[in-house]
Amino acid sequence: MIVFSDILGMLADKGWSQYRLIKEKQFGNSTVQRLRFHKPINTDTIDKVCELCGCQPGDLMHYEPSNKGE
Repeated sequence: MIVFSDILGMLADKGWSQYRLIKEKQFGNSTVQRLRFHKPINTDTIDKVCELCGCQPGDLMHYEPSNKGE
C-alpha cells in the first residue's frame, strides 16, 4: 500500500498554511481534508504539492507491502 508522508507539514514548512491553501485556491477544502487525514490523493494533487514544495513525488510517499495475502 502507498503511505503518504506529512504533506501538510511539508507545505507548512514552505509557508503554506491550510487556510492559505484554500484561500488562494491552491486546493479545495475537501482536498485539504484528505491531506489532513492521510487519505489517498490523485496525481493532480501530487503534482501541485510537488510544485509548491519543490520536491519529487517520492518525497511525498513510499510503498509498504500489505499483509492481505497472508
